[in-house]
Amino acid sequence: MNKPVHRPSENTQFAVRNDWSRSEVGQLFDLPFNDLLFHAQQVHRAHFDPNAVQVSTLLSIKTGGCPEDCNYCPQSVHFDTGLEPERLMDIEQVIDAARRARAAGASRFCMGAAWRNPKGKNFQRVLEMVERVRAEGLETCATLGMLDAAQAAALKQAGLDYYNHNLDTSPEFYGEIITTRTYDDRLDTLQHVRAAGINVCCGGIVGLGEARADRAGLLCELANLPEHPGSVPINRLVKVEGTPLEQEADIDALEFVRTIAVARILMPKSYVRLSAGRTEMSDEMQALCFLAGANSIFYGEKLLTTGNPDTARDDALFARLGLHRA
Repeated sequence: MNKPVHRPSENTQFAVRNDWSRSEVGQLFDLPFNDLLFHAQQVHRAHFDPNAVQVSTLLSIKTGGCPEDCNYCPQSVHFDTGLEPERLMDIEQVIDAARRARAAGASRFCMGAAWRNPKGKNFQRVLEMVERVRAEGLETCATLGMLDAAQAAALKQAGLDYYNHNLDTSPEFYGEIITTRTYDDRLDTLQHVRAAGINVCCGGIVGLGEARADRAGLLCELANLPEHPGSVPINRLVKVEGTPLEQEADIDALEFVRTIAVARILMPKSYVRLSAGRTEMSDEMQALCFLAGANSIFYGEKLLTTGNPDTARDDALFARLGLHRA
């Protein structure tokens, strides 16, 4: 006998909610693939132009030497990945990169620094970077590690539009991946960012060795935040030699697409970003992700320290799919 399948009702499938249960999220993951994508596409079309994709560029302004022990990260001092630590970039170099990103079609410029938390003169330099990048006509985003309330307020004053701080995975699986900061530390930073009036960019990584229940747990945590993140990056693990996860098995491609679709249903008005790992994705897999509700990408040849499809490949894929930049 066929197992009964839970499908969202007409009254609830487009609703914006912050009270999802793990059971409900698990039922979405368990839907037949075609049904899940159909529902996700309906939700997507209710809130977005289905053929528009927001394009961001990410620059590592301070690479390597991070004291955190995130098992996936080549920038951690705990792992020998051959990455040499670098100092914070010169402000003029950052502005030049922002201008190139704008000329290439990016609408948002993200700056990432491998810190546990920003401090002193380096933080003051980042504030100037934010002010000047915004003056170039780009939305600004930063990921600098943990923030306190005063730092979040200073970034807001400088004109920061988005702050990225991912939850990475479910609370239950988190300790298998990171031990140097807690889940509550991450939630505290998100609270400071929201309180300062900065848009939250928050998602996670799949393919860390987690179970489907952990993917459901991550998305449930994100969807039940006091406000849905403005952007939800869904990263596919990039396995880097020297990190503890370098031999991790690849997540099934259709399971990744399912994760995108469930994120879209749970957070109807958020940009769902197809983030790290696109280099290893076929065009067909990316097309399914866009069908499932992804409507944002990082554009350019590098994401912090790992590869990303070059702009010509992305332009060609957009043309084949009839997509355009938001």
